[in-house]
Amino acid sequence: MPEIIINKVLNNNVVIASHPDHGEVVMIGKGIGFNRKKNDKIELKSAEKMFVLRNEKEQENYKKLLPEMNENLQAAIIEVLELISSKVRGNLNEHIHVGLTDHLLFALTRVKNGMEIKNPFLIETITLYPFEFEIAKEVIDLIEEKTGIGLPEGEIGFITLHIHSAITNKNLSEVNQYSQLVSHLISIVEEQFGFLINKESVDYMRLVRHLRFTIDRVLAGEIVEEPEKITLLLKEEYPLCYNLSWKLIKIMQKQLKKPVFDAEAVYLTMHLQRLQKKIK
Repeated sequence: MPEIIINKVLNNNVVIASHPDHGEVVMIGKGIGFNRKKNDKIELKSAEKMFVLRNEKEQENYKKLLPEMNENLQAAIIEVLELISSKVRGNLNEHIHVGLTDHLLFALTRVKNGMEIKNPFLIETITLYPFEFEIAKEVIDLIEEKTGIGLPEGEIGFITLHIHSAITNKNLSEVNQYSQLVSHLISIVEEQFGFLINKESVDYMRLVRHLRFTIDRVLAGEIVEEPEKITLLLKEEYPLCYNLSWKLIKIMQKQLKKPVFDAEAVYLTMHLQRLQKKIK
C-alpha cells in the first residue's frame, strides 16, 4: 500500500495529502480529516474519493471554494464530477474541479435567491455539443436529486460548455467565444436574408455545425482545396450568397486573427444557397 502523508486538513471531510505516485491529491471521505494533523499518515481506503490537482493555482482556488459548501452539496458536486468522468474517454482537464464547482455553487445560490440568468447561446450550444449536452442534463438531474434544487434549462447550456472545455482541454472563455461568434454569424445571415431561421430545423443545425467546423479548420490552419470551376459558377449564379459568405469569412478572420482559405467561401455559399432556396 502506498504511504500517503497529510499536507493540510481542509475540514472534517477533506484533506490535501502527498501521494507517492500522484503527488498532491485531494482526498474526500466522511470524517477523514477529524482529529488529523499535518504529516499524519493516512490509508488510501480511508477516502471515498480522491482526485489529483497538479496545478498549484487550481489547488488554491479549490481550497477557497470548500468553506462555501456544506457536506451535502460537496458530496453532490463530487458525484457530478465522477458522473462526467465515467461518461467520457480519457482524462478531463483538472480545471473542471474548480470551474464547475464554482459555477454550480453560484448557480444554486442564484436559484435560491430567485435570480435566473438567461443563456442567449443555449440553442447553439445544444447543436454544437450534443454529447456534452446529454451529460449536462444528467448533471442537472443529479443535482436536483441530491439537493432538492432544480436548475433552469439555461444552466444545462453553461454546464455543457464546462464539460466540453474539460474534454478538449480548451479554455472555457475560448469555447464561449466561439459559440458567441457562431451566434453572431447566424444573426448576420438572418439579417441579410430578411427572415428568422427556425432554430429547431435541420438546416439551422447544419449551418451552425458548418460554421463551427469552419472555425476549427481555420484555428488548425487546415488547407481546404478550392474547386475553381464551382467558384466561378457560384459567383455568377448566387451572387447574394457568395457575397454573404465572404462577409462572414471577413468577420471570422478579424475575430480569430487568422487567414481563412478562399475555398471556405465556396462551401459556405452552397450552405447558404440551400438555406435560402428552402425559405423561398
